[in-house]
Amino acid sequence: MPSSYDDIAELRDQIRMLRDRAELRELFDRYVTALDTFDGTGPDEARFAALFTEGATFAYPIGVCTGVEAFAALQREARGRWARTHHVSTNHSITLDGDRAVVRAQQVTTHVHHPGAGPAAHFDVGGHTEARAVRTADGWRLSHVAFRVVWDSGVRLPELAGVRL
Repeated sequence: MPSSYDDIAELRDQIRMLRDRAELRELFDRYVTALDTFDGTGPDEARFAALFTEGATFAYPIGVCTGVEAFAALQREARGRWARTHHVSTNHSITLDGDRAVVRAQQVTTHVHHPGAGPAAHFDVGGHTEARAVRTADGWRLSHVAFRVVWDSGVRLPELAGVRL
């Protein structure tokens, strides 16, 4: 028969698992929100530093890069193509393995064209993101993020015509 100490240890493990899942979900939500936060100069390294490990890797249809500085540059370039973006993520699935985790989420993104783009004022993309995370001294951080497109609709920008989405 389990002792009260065993019960407390089991509860402690369950609480840690629930806390880890909540922290990972919050981390991923902050990542998605940061993609749409734009002050006119674009995202900077400071905004992303609290989300990623220093050597994080990124794989998107529009580019692959390593490091927070390179990711911020990729995002500045991408965001400059549109007047606004709006990312929505849902159905977060989290797999924990000690101090490592995988977060998978469905995403829909609307890219609003700059004025004068014609009747189709936006380009929409749906897909899923798979991210790896590690527990650091500063909390959970994403170490790899990859987005895979499942569908798209609307008018692509000419520079994206050859991109396999």
